[in-house]
Amino acid sequence: MILGDFLKAVLQLGDRRFRRVMAIGVLLSLALLVAVYAGFLAVIQTFVPDAIDIPFVGPVGGLDTLLSWGSALLMIGLSVFLMMPVASAFTGLFLEDVAQAVEDRHYPALPPVPRMSWGDALVDAANFAALLIAVNALALILYAFAGPFIPVVFWAVNGLLLGREYFTLVAMRRLGRVGAKALRKRHWGKVWLAGTLMAAPLSVPLVNLLIPVLGVATFTHLFHRLNRQG
Repeated sequence: MILGDFLKAVLQLGDRRFRRVMAIGVLLSLALLVAVYAGFLAVIQTFVPDAIDIPFVGPVGGLDTLLSWGSALLMIGLSVFLMMPVASAFTGLFLEDVAQAVEDRHYPALPPVPRMSWGDALVDAANFAALLIAVNALALILYAFAGPFIPVVFWAVNGLLLGREYFTLVAMRRLGRVGAKALRKRHWGKVWLAGTLMAAPLSVPLVNLLIPVLGVATFTHLFHRLNRQG
């Protein structure tokens, strides 16, 4: 059923509001990655000289350029981890537009809900991004013992957090914070599974740029389905 929710989200990608939010999300995500990459290059340029004297060889130039190319590959790898907090920030900032687009198309009989203020959205996004980073820092201990299962542990940890955040924020629109938490606790396994299925493609460079929009839409369908079940 979760895959059915995801398929509905994919089929709505042609929606004008989906395209708008996706374009904004992709641009903001790329801007963040470029900013981090530029900072990393600045550090390289500061601490690595243009030429290094190697015994019996003489001066060797262009080492900073070599490291710069290496840093580009490093940034592609770092994007796997950076997209997790990006996705969390995206939730609070653009969730309302995507969730409303889904409800207008699939649940038109629902009454309107008041929009969350930008201030509250920013606070929620910042708090969850900080939590996500802190938990992943602690999870480094688990990664040291996970061996070949590091990706599975990474997806499970982040799936738990992403599922918790996405589902709660989507459900809060209709049930309030207390009602959203209660529903999430009753269906925590399905919420965790949905979050893990979202965390996995977030680990794939370029593909991960599309996942935040699809994640919000998927969790909107998931919420309405589970809410009917009680």
